[in-house]
Amino acid sequence: MFRYFENLLRPTEVSPEAPPPALSGRQGLVRFYLHFVRQVRGLLVALFFAGLLVALLDVTIPVMIGRVVELVGHATPAEIFRDHWHELLFMAAVMVVLRPASLLLRVLITNQAIASGLMNLVRWQNHWHVVRQSWNFFQNDFAGRIATRVMQTGPSLRESVVSATNAVWYIIVYGTSAVLLLAHIDTRLAVPMLVWFIGYGLMLRYFVPRMRDRSRAMSEVRSALTGRIVDSYTNILTVKLFSRARDEDDFVRETIDEHTATHRRQLRLTTRYIITLNLINAGLMVATGGTALWLWQAGEISVGTVAMALPLAWQISNMAGWVGDNVTMIFENIGVVQEGMRSIAVPRQMPDAPGAPDLVVTRGGIRFEHVRFGYGSARGVLHDLNLEIAPGERVGLVGHSGAGKSTLVNLLLGFHRPEAGRILIDGQDIAGVTQESLRGQIAMVTQDTSLLHRSIRDNIRYGRPRAPEAEIRAAAAQAEATDFIDLLEDWNGRTGFDAHVGERGVKLSGGQRQRIAIARVILKNAPILVLDEATSALDSEVEAAIQGQLETLMRGRTVIAIAHRLSTIARMDRLLVMENGRIVEQGTHAYLLAAGGPYARMWLRQSGGFVEAAE
Repeated sequence: MFRYFENLLRPTEVSPEAPPPALSGRQGLVRFYLHFVRQVRGLLVALFFAGLLVALLDVTIPVMIGRVVELVGHATPAEIFRDHWHELLFMAAVMVVLRPASLLLRVLITNQAIASGLMNLVRWQNHWHVVRQSWNFFQNDFAGRIATRVMQTGPSLRESVVSATNAVWYIIVYGTSAVLLLAHIDTRLAVPMLVWFIGYGLMLRYFVPRMRDRSRAMSEVRSALTGRIVDSYTNILTVKLFSRARDEDDFVRETIDEHTATHRRQLRLTTRYIITLNLINAGLMVATGGTALWLWQAGEISVGTVAMALPLAWQISNMAGWVGDNVTMIFENIGVVQEGMRSIAVPRQMPDAPGAPDLVVTRGGIRFEHVRFGYGSARGVLHDLNLEIAPGERVGLVGHSGAGKSTLVNLLLGFHRPEAGRILIDGQDIAGVTQESLRGQIAMVTQDTSLLHRSIRDNIRYGRPRAPEAEIRAAAAQAEATDFIDLLEDWNGRTGFDAHVGERGVKLSGGQRQRIAIARVILKNAPILVLDEATSALDSEVEAAIQGQLETLMRGRTVIAIAHRLSTIARMDRLLVMENGRIVEQGTHAYLLAAGGPYARMWLRQSGGFVEAAE
């Protein structure tokens, strides 16, 4: 039974075809909810009717109590069981069979089918969308805050939808039925309850919007606090190196104090809401009881009606507290969802063009045509840059920091799009192909190597997830990494290729991380290779060993290598010198030295240990 309901909704079974709606304002919030509600509408309809059944059965309980009191007052014990056994049997069936069965159905739908299913469906689809955002999207926010929003939006959306579905039936079915029952007996009995409903509605109208706004503020400051804490932990080495723990205390304390103040404002409102609700509930009980006793004393209603009216009012009071809590929770969760939408319901900054084909690389030729780019600034970074790299050519990029080398590579990788001009690979404009296929054809080793908190094996085969074990080990050997891999052991006793490397690879040295990155590129075997200071973290002995392997790796591929240490790229087919976003000279190492230009001056400024390479 449990498994049947649990299998009704499988959160990750299908990848979403489209991201959540990215509209602002109330309309955007409604469409965001509908985007997910439509995917589980069958379960919500079932929950709706299960809630209806529970509410209808709950209305019968005070009626049954009143009927039992009437029977006790007007019949002897013998007559009750002889003449009214069928009524008593029906009451017992309602209490022992029908109500528990309807409650079980509602709980199974809520807990087994919807609770984890809808929550993680929202998380899965939101993550699916966010992870496909541009690199720039992640540079402009705390990773911790984005993750918190993705994690919190799922349970908040689920809770608000389920609570609203349950609360609606209790308000409509239970409240309406109670008023009609009392009015049917005597209109005056229904007056206290009608007045109570008006007061209850006014109370909700006052408190609910304020609770929503304060909940949204609470969610925002909670996300900011998480972001700051995660930022400190992620950069803990920098914190330790600069002895800045006290400053990090101040950085986090400021947001904790803001969180405390915001939470207290929210709790003040909640306290006022609880006091107000209890006062109007007490008024309902006193007014209903007083009216019932007055009518009974006048002989206009029976004692059974009094026995029905009081429990009905008591249940209405309890229901009001329950519905009020649900309404409060609904709007608190809506506030969390609204805050989460700031990271989730954001249009993709650089989506693929509709119907974009995959990039097909047959030779590996690259051409930059009149490319201009400046991150939106008037000053710009690249200015009318023209460059053609022949298939299989090895090109080195040199220049001072800020010259535009990394920007050129980032444009080639599709992280940004040119503000003017275009970039072609084998004649295909990369702006018109899918970004995943573009990066699938380019392998890159960066200076700041970051590894995933997974095993050595998983990190090496990240570019080819289905690579066989033999090729993984061969790539590690070619990167001169097997010696240290075989000695690794993590905190869970996993060794060698099974050992985990810690967040961002912190358990490895810089040189070890870079060798894993080189092994990953070797295994990926892409036709275009980008090396950004690929050996900068290696000691001289390991660098010398790997340089030979890189020569083999570069053979037959189009290569762009960025280096500040000129000796590492002196043997490239062509060197490009960049200044202020332009290529100011190009040629072989020997030609540029002879020209006596910017490259020659950079060479002379570097260590004399590179004279042998020049010769």
